[in-house]
Amino acid sequence: MSPLDGPGPAAVPDVTAADVERAAAALRGVVDPTPLERSSRLSELTGAQVLLKREDLQPTRSYKGRGAYTFISRLSEAQRAAGVVCASAGNHAQGVAFACARSGVRARIYLPRTTPRQKRDRVAALGGEHAEVFVQGDTYDDAAALAAAHAEATGATLVPAFDHPYTVAGQGTVLAEAVAQLGRPPDVVVVPVGGGGLIAGNLVWLAEHAPSVRVVGVEPAGAAGMSAAVAAGGPVDLDDLEGFVDGAAVRRVGTLTHRIVARCGPELVTVPEGQVCVEMLDLYQVDGIVAEPAGALATAVLPLLDLSAGATVVCVLSGGNNDVSRYAEVVERALVHTGRKHYFLVEFPQEPGALRRFLDEVLGPDDDITLFEYVKRNNRETGPALVGIELGRADDLDPLLDRMRKAPPRIEQIPPDSPLFRFLL
Repeated sequence: MSPLDGPGPAAVPDVTAADVERAAAALRGVVDPTPLERSSRLSELTGAQVLLKREDLQPTRSYKGRGAYTFISRLSEAQRAAGVVCASAGNHAQGVAFACARSGVRARIYLPRTTPRQKRDRVAALGGEHAEVFVQGDTYDDAAALAAAHAEATGATLVPAFDHPYTVAGQGTVLAEAVAQLGRPPDVVVVPVGGGGLIAGNLVWLAEHAPSVRVVGVEPAGAAGMSAAVAAGGPVDLDDLEGFVDGAAVRRVGTLTHRIVARCGPELVTVPEGQVCVEMLDLYQVDGIVAEPAGALATAVLPLLDLSAGATVVCVLSGGNNDVSRYAEVVERALVHTGRKHYFLVEFPQEPGALRRFLDEVLGPDDDITLFEYVKRNNRETGPALVGIELGRADDLDPLLDRMRKAPPRIEQIPPDSPLFRFLL
């Protein structure tokens, strides 16, 4: 029975290196090879030779088209006639739209209402006349339920984002391509991990063709689903999910992808979302690369890894679908992570000159107020203010706190793990 029609997840057949090579053959002439570029910044930072596999330069601006096209290319004639359906918050939808336009298969794509207009427009542009886009449901889960209901009612084939042998095989072509471009296996490969399709496919190919390569899978700290699955012995639902790294924020990883990861045993590490933001800004400001949060995962973790001097390290820069409107939040998170942005609750005396004294006696010469929200109460002696302060250097915090302790107003620092931070970030 074909896995397209058939057995439950536990019975899904495994993926082999030969499957990855068949996927590469199917993709030839459809998906052009992406560059493998040396990063001077990251090489100098780590002492290694860091090469970026630029999947952000795909027509879909991510690697997702590889898996989607591989899956759709294996449809039977009857399945092609019935069309396909998927749900996605962004990159998978673009991959499916691209694959359907290239293969002439009709697609129905459900996007939740939270999907930015830029991504909606991009899905429609990539799919052209072959893709119908429906923006329905308040969450991804709502959109996924609609896609599943449509498949059940019409016989359309549901295109999985990661947990299917064909999808995994297609995504596994990324590092096979990089090794061919390099002319030899690298010492280390670093791959972002969400649902697990990308790392699983590449693990399968590397295990046969370059088993000595050190493989590092990187998850966002607030969405470490694969680490949780490995610890539990199988996929589990994450109770709490930080959705900022949206391309890798998956509540439950795949059954097949977990099985491959558990068998191959790569290093799994997490990186804080704030560090991802720092790396996104460095990629943009220094390297001229627009990376989405998931696209910056692999390179964000490099300072945390023990890398041998001169080692050849390939990092998969997995996507560049970043909405420009998010950069304000990216900058904010980066400043908080690096210790340069802090928030305080200040009880100001309700008297003339109170704010002037705070500015003169508390702030340092390089400190800047970036947020000031004050509530005046006519029947009280003090009024609370929420104050955001950006420091010139992270080391300026201790002197600032010392001046605050000596200042007349009562001042309370809001720690980053406070629930109040949800209103600030």
